[in-house]
Amino acid sequence: MRMVRWALMVVVLAGLAACQTVGTASAPAATNVKLPSFFSDNMVVQREQPVPVWGTADAGGRVEVSVAGKRAFAVAGPDGKWTATLKPMKAGGPFEMTVAGRETIAFKNVLVGEVWIASGQSNMQMPVKVDNYGVDNGEQEIKDAHYPNIRLITVPNVTSPTPQDTVFTDGWKVCSPETVPWFSAAAYFFGRKIHEDLNVPVGLIHTSWGGTLCEAWTSREALMTMPEFKAAIEESEKNKVDLSDLQKQYDAENAEWEKTLDAKDAGLSAGTAVWAAPGVKTDDWAAMTLPSFWESADLTRFDGTVWFRKEVTVPAAMAGKDATLHLGAINDSERVWVNGEEIRLPAPPKVWSEHRAYAVPGRMLREGVNAIVVRVYDMGGQGGIAGEEADLRLEVPGADVLPLAGEWKYKIGINVKDAGPRPKRPAQLAAPQNMPSALYNAMINPLIPYGMRGAIWYQGESNAGRAYQYRTLFPLMIKDWRQRWGQGDFPFLFVELASFNADNKVATEPEDNTWAELREAQLIALSLPNTGVASAVDIGISDNIHPTNKQEVGRRLALAAEHVAYGRKLVYSGPMYKGMKVEGGAIRLSFHHVGGGLVAKDGGLKGFAMAGADKKFVWADATIEGDSVVVSSPQVAAPVAVRYAWTDDPVMTLFNAEGLPASPFRTDDWAGITQGK
Repeated sequence: MRMVRWALMVVVLAGLAACQTVGTASAPAATNVKLPSFFSDNMVVQREQPVPVWGTADAGGRVEVSVAGKRAFAVAGPDGKWTATLKPMKAGGPFEMTVAGRETIAFKNVLVGEVWIASGQSNMQMPVKVDNYGVDNGEQEIKDAHYPNIRLITVPNVTSPTPQDTVFTDGWKVCSPETVPWFSAAAYFFGRKIHEDLNVPVGLIHTSWGGTLCEAWTSREALMTMPEFKAAIEESEKNKVDLSDLQKQYDAENAEWEKTLDAKDAGLSAGTAVWAAPGVKTDDWAAMTLPSFWESADLTRFDGTVWFRKEVTVPAAMAGKDATLHLGAINDSERVWVNGEEIRLPAPPKVWSEHRAYAVPGRMLREGVNAIVVRVYDMGGQGGIAGEEADLRLEVPGADVLPLAGEWKYKIGINVKDAGPRPKRPAQLAAPQNMPSALYNAMINPLIPYGMRGAIWYQGESNAGRAYQYRTLFPLMIKDWRQRWGQGDFPFLFVELASFNADNKVATEPEDNTWAELREAQLIALSLPNTGVASAVDIGISDNIHPTNKQEVGRRLALAAEHVAYGRKLVYSGPMYKGMKVEGGAIRLSFHHVGGGLVAKDGGLKGFAMAGADKKFVWADATIEGDSVVVSSPQVAAPVAVRYAWTDDPVMTLFNAEGLPASPFRTDDWAGITQGK
């Protein structure tokens, strides 16, 4: 049936091309021909599919596109837009693509192969190289990245309230040690595996943004079919505001609040830093070892200002000389004084984790005791002076370094609860990238209808608090992209969220969990045709939301692609819950994707919980019997339901013989904690 449909499509396209040639022959050669920036040297166009090429020109002008012996024509419409569609080509290259009007634009080193879109949030955005950490074996991966037939292009982070026709990029790059470090790691390792296994060129279009919501990647028209988004969109459109005016209003309100905070800070008096003055008595100040976040001391859940003071003895060799005061990373911000005189940075840090280095004029340092005072201001989450011990130091070129790590005196200036409520930053300003459709408009719509095989997606963390809604939203986004690309149900592969201790706690008893519910919502999308999942639950890091083993993420996505997109028969998924049967006081579970057989890792099965009709889950025993798992508990005489790995950071023990983990699951459909949110 697929071959018949393809044959009919070829006939139709041939007929259209013939008509197009006749209709365009008499049109004059186009002037002012322009194409989007993702048509460039080094690009990859999709093999064995029609290849659309488009752009703008003066109205009524004829454009001819040619590559690898294929030609297509188009005439710019009244709006100046034109699209020429090349007939399908086999993998190969390099070729030159020409786009000719009155003048000719030539794109060199063009390949025909497999093109994939890579999108999502920070785990897709995470590059091979990261400043403070990177992927496993990252340095060697970069050195080995000599793949001239893999091509890379990244869409910049931009937003728009309306759909855009184009987006600026710096064009396609040949994969090399120079171009791969800042490219998406998950996408690169996926593309590398596809390239090696299929032996064809691969093009990767990376378009992702950390911390973003699924609805931001979905079109307005699609979101309007969901009542909760429809109401929000209509309200925002009815109450449109000028963002510059909104910013000015917020800045003014926040400045007034900051004045209130300072006025109530015990360390300040009429704007003067009385606690920074020389000779201040610290008998009633507490002690804290720095560097550290103050939550690890006695200031749990504290937000506000904390004054830190340390007296250091400066030797004669350093006195009177220009110095540098290093203070590590400070969350969120700070003011600094040396011997009562404030010093400032040339520019505020871009992020809190940027290490501070203050210039201290020589006139401020004297031989003997000197006082260093840091007022740390934290508005949420962890606060304090962080880093390694060596990050806290006072140094003068050519002289000894004075270490500053260790005990500091500290005292609370003000708790933010005592300053009154802070003005709430409007959503349009706080996170414009998370406004409904903002990223679809600016980072997806401009790419349509670039010919490609499919998409890979790593997102969901930001929607975990609304996991039940994600059951509808995520499939809606997939269908939305497919409908707009016009390539039918193209393959769409996604990553099941890795383990992460999102709540920073250990569950002693089974309980509901938002991340577990989000993973369940992700798997519901597998009901759509040509979808696949790569589970990363077993390769997460409890205290790092960005797992560093992106090689395995890419490999598992490639396994799914080879089955879904390329029709290969292989084990591409870990065990998936299929069904259950009550057998006396036990429940027998069956699975899809057993592969070579079920396997228990790490000394036996763990993470199984069981409940009776009272819906109270307790930890249960589980054993593998053939291709099934039998679960029981002496605390549950009449079992009704089983859950496995139903938490954010589970211990994964059930795999198939191919080493792929079973996805977390539950056999019940009882209301979860995100239902109704």
